[in-house]
Formats: sequence, structure tokens, C-alpha cells
Amino acid sequence: MLYLRLAPEQFSCDEEKIFWTLAFFKDRRAARWSENLFHQEADTGIFPIQSWADFEQQFRSQFFLVNAEADAVNALEGSAYYQGNRMVDDYLDSFLTLVSDARYTDPWTLVVKFRRGLRTNIQGQIATMPFRRPADTDPEAWYAAARRIDQARLTNKAFQSTLRSTTTAPTRSALPRSTPLSMFRLPLSTPPPIPLRPTPSVPSGRRAPHPHEDVIDAESPIIS
Repeated sequence: MLYLRLAPEQFSCDEEKIFWTLAFFKDRRAARWSENLFHQEADTGIFPIQSWADFEQQFRSQFFLVNAEADAVNALEGSAYYQGNRMVDDYLDSFLTLVSDARYTDPWTLVVKFRRGLRTNIQGQIATMPFRRPADTDPEAWYAAARRIDQARLTNKAFQSTLRSTTTAPTRSALPRSTPLSMFRLPLSTPPPIPLRPTPSVPSGRRAPHPHEDVIDAESPIIS
């Protein structure tokens, strides 16, 4: 329908619209229904659908639920439509489809059904908001509040996950626990002995000088 409205000049008659649409019926029940239409044309010489309005009507009868409204009402009376582990956006999409099929338009009924299916902690936060709490007759405000809370929850969850991965990162010590510290102690070495000053040799006939006494060679000249 979208393409037919955007490019109406591509089709000169309803027959071209029908054939172009049937070109997409390639699998399972759709393919079998399309083949059956062409089998009827082969048997009678006339294609069984002559107008686009007739095509839409037969398409609905073949592929739409027999009583979509009753099925949607029954679903909303049960608990299968509840949010569960889904995000609010996914829950809201399916909820809006159900209330549309059920033809629910009363604002209070929409809020009651939506609130009943919400996850308990989310609907509790909305119901106990101290300021700007959505009215029980304003479904759009309830939808927006639920989406904001769910987005805040997801943002906080991502932050907590990042924080945990940072604080619990394993730290490695410089040395393995099994390595004895004695392996890394410097050995206590004994300082080398200080060499003694050698005693000078004294020629025969001379007295050995006192260590602090100046020695003057007799053969050396005395400078006055």
C-alpha cells in the first residue's frame, strides 16, 4: 500500500497492482494462495479477482484472524501480554497493537491494562512519584514515564557493570607468592683485609728508624 501510494504512475490499472503484489507471495500459504488464483485463471480463462478492492477483501479473509477483536480482548484479560523480561519499548509496541485490535479507547481502561502488565518495580515507581505523577486517565503520560524509568534503569545497569569490571580487575604482585624473599637478599660479604705497610729493609750496621722519625741518608747531601 505504501509503494502504491508513492508511485501510482507505475500502474495503469488494478490488474497490474494485483499482479505486482502477488509477485511477493513466494512462500508457504501465500505462495499456495497465489498459485491457486492462477490455476483458476487457467481453468476459466478469467482471473478470479478483478478489482483492487476485491483483492484486499480476499486477502483479509485468507490471512487475517477470523475475530481479531475477540482474540485481543481475551489476551488483555489474561497475563500472557505482560512485560516480563522485555524492555518497555517492546512491551509497549505489543500492548498498543492489542488495544488497537480490541478497539479499546477509554483512557482509564488503557492505563489500567498497561499498568497491570508493567513490571512491578516500574509501575511502583510511577505510582509513587512524589511530583508530576501521571494521571490515571492519561495513558500517554504513563507510556512516557515507563520509558524514562526503563531507560534510566538500563543506563544505571551499564554503569554498574563498568564499575564492577574496574574494581574487581585482578592485580598482579611484582613477585610470585612462591618466590622466597631470601633469593633477592644481597649476600653479606666480608670486607677485604687491609694490607699492612711493608717494613723497609735496614742495611747492616744501621738502626731501624722509628716509624715517625725522618730518615736521612748519610750519603745524601744536606741542604741548609
